[in-house]
Amino acid sequence: MQNILFILNAAPYGSERTLSALRLATTLAADAAEPRLSLFLLSDAVVVAQSGQQVAAGLALGQMLEELLAQGVTVQACRTCLDARGIGAAQLLPRVEIGTMPSLAALTLAADKVLSF
Repeated sequence: MQNILFILNAAPYGSERTLSALRLATTLAADAAEPRLSLFLLSDAVVVAQSGQQVAAGLALGQMLEELLAQGVTVQACRTCLDARGIGAAQLLPRVEIGTMPSLAALTLAADKVLSF
């Protein structure tokens, strides 16, 4: 089984990088090979894990993240990045974990592939 780590840095709605990462993760999660997927959210990407997002049209990226979480994908949001943006653990989607640099380092060392967006 492949162990794939996604590292997301981009703001959720400032570009399409976060959307592209979530689309690829969704496609991989549905693959018959059943890779083990982990997402680590850094910088402005932590905002995608904030609950209660509303968008004018289309699918909120938070909804895409919720679907991945429901499929067993591990999602961690950087504690320092959350603190810098005033986002507390209670404001995150259920099952999103608080991550740290040591946890990102452990995920990186355990990964067969690391993708950065």
